[in-house]
Amino acid sequence: MSTHHPVVIVGGGLGGLTAARVLHRHGIEAVVLERDASAAARTQGGMLDIHEESGQRALRTAGLHEAFRRIVHEGGEAMRLTGPDGTIRVDTGDDGTGGRPEVDRGALRDLLLDSLPQGTVRWGARVTGARALGGGRHEVAFADGTTLTTGLLIGADGAWSRVRPLVSDARPAYTGISFVETTLRDADARHPRGAAVVGGGFFLCLGHRRGFLAHREPDGGLHVYTALRTDEEWLDTVDFTDPGAAKAAVLAHFEGWDEGLRSLVADADGTPVPRRIHALPAGHRWDRVPGVTLLGDAAHLMSPFAGEGANLALLDGAELGRALAAHPGDAEAALTAYETELFPRSEAAAKESAASLETLFGEDGLERMTAFFTAVGDAPSARPSA
Repeated sequence: MSTHHPVVIVGGGLGGLTAARVLHRHGIEAVVLERDASAAARTQGGMLDIHEESGQRALRTAGLHEAFRRIVHEGGEAMRLTGPDGTIRVDTGDDGTGGRPEVDRGALRDLLLDSLPQGTVRWGARVTGARALGGGRHEVAFADGTTLTTGLLIGADGAWSRVRPLVSDARPAYTGISFVETTLRDADARHPRGAAVVGGGFFLCLGHRRGFLAHREPDGGLHVYTALRTDEEWLDTVDFTDPGAAKAAVLAHFEGWDEGLRSLVADADGTPVPRRIHALPAGHRWDRVPGVTLLGDAAHLMSPFAGEGANLALLDGAELGRALAAHPGDAEAALTAYETELFPRSEAAAKESAASLETLFGEDGLERMTAFFTAVGDAPSARPSA
């Protein structure tokens, strides 16, 4: 026999947890289904720049903005841009007045988790699918063969959402960019060459339709994304079980580049991690389906090159929670209001992200970004956030 929960959120990432937090503040109970076995089951990625108009707005709605300010990485808004020869084209500091402070993704997730009542998140809940039961009710199925039912199903389960097929046939497509992720721990002491290249905040190097994106992390490590414009299958030709071979395969694309830049891969700790960058069509939307909606990457997966993905997930979660609280007893009115605002804002961000990808990884990406930063400084479209 299935258990029943009035509100079910599939996915315990930033957006799903924000929705649960805002609902909790308004006395609405929700259960969050998360496939990870625990909060510590895997690392949560690198640094995020949280925008005043979206991510920070969401955290204010959630009553967590002051706590968020306490985990901000001081100095993280510094930015450096170089070319393949290592020459610095742009180098700006962080004077503490910027509107996009940096924070560790894992620390932000922990902040949200700690704000929820014990038992809100159901760990190890691997959702395999969902189906409509009629009247806005849905059944959620798990890998262990059990099910539950709900009157309101929220898909916050990322790029390959199990909930999305209830409202849309869209699937993410490869954008033409692949990342290889590396980490250099305790950089100043153990990797001084890489530390000197990256500096104290966000780092970007562009040239020949490829480059490096990196962040200095609060613990002194460097989190690096090597970006290549390559066929979707290229990553499959690399043996990522062999760190040496994987590094060599990546560095073959950077022959002649400055050795300090190459050290961000060559000197990395551990095994490089491959990541293909996918996106849903810009303007992805769906007709109103009773009892179900989406947020975050499940709704509008985009490339990271406008720094909007995590910020929109936070805002989606907050706005959905706020809409449900504003329409007690009328979930359909709440979902209609939420989606009416969701679709245009996500379409604008997705178009910006796609345009930024073409700018960064075009033949003249370095020149265009140098001119942009020199002319207008650190504007929203200028600071990719991996």
